[in-house]
Amino acid sequence: MLVYGRNVIKEIDKKKIKKIYISSKELIPYLKSENLKYDFVPKNKLDSLVKGNHQGIVIEIHDYNYYTLDDVDSDFIVMLDHLEDPHNFGAIIRTCECAGIKNIIIPKNRTVTVNDTVVKVSVGAIEHVKIIMVSNLVNAINKLKDMGYFIYGADMEGENYRTLTYPDKKVLIIGNEGSGISRLVLENCDEVLSIPMKGNINSLNASTSAGILIYGLLDE
Repeated sequence: MLVYGRNVIKEIDKKKIKKIYISSKELIPYLKSENLKYDFVPKNKLDSLVKGNHQGIVIEIHDYNYYTLDDVDSDFIVMLDHLEDPHNFGAIIRTCECAGIKNIIIPKNRTVTVNDTVVKVSVGAIEHVKIIMVSNLVNAINKLKDMGYFIYGADMEGENYRTLTYPDKKVLIIGNEGSGISRLVLENCDEVLSIPMKGNINSLNASTSAGILIYGLLDE
């Protein structure tokens, strides 16, 4: 996988790096201080490797190794129900890391996975959060219930999140950007909660909703 950006090189686990390409001499002192080898190439070489703003550095790293439910080690877990936008995914990872949430669960199919955009948007947070991939979200929910977790789904028709009291062990499910939480997943939630809306627009994007609810559930 190719990732890029000056913040990424500072935050990424150096053991994951396979190769570094740079086109800016400003990066050389840092790379030398970290004993990192690099290839100095023309800027158009980096432009051909990635589409985003690479800031003069592109890093080839090993593909992300996903975790399993056996690796769960957090009382507060976020589950993403077929999220599609890598910017939302990266922003949620960053929010989770800032909030001290160590585990995010995603399904195996029909979902955004860890790619270059996710890594860049997370600004290094991906190194401190376990992304757990499961074959079936409903089966994962039932296993988490057996482990003592209470399952909350975020939906416009739910209860005001401010009016609820939350247990220590909980899972917050954020749905797809367009269709929300799928029917079977919603039916298996213990409680459905919502964010009160006071404006003319009655919805927030997935990463904003996740940020509000994550800190709302932490504050209880």
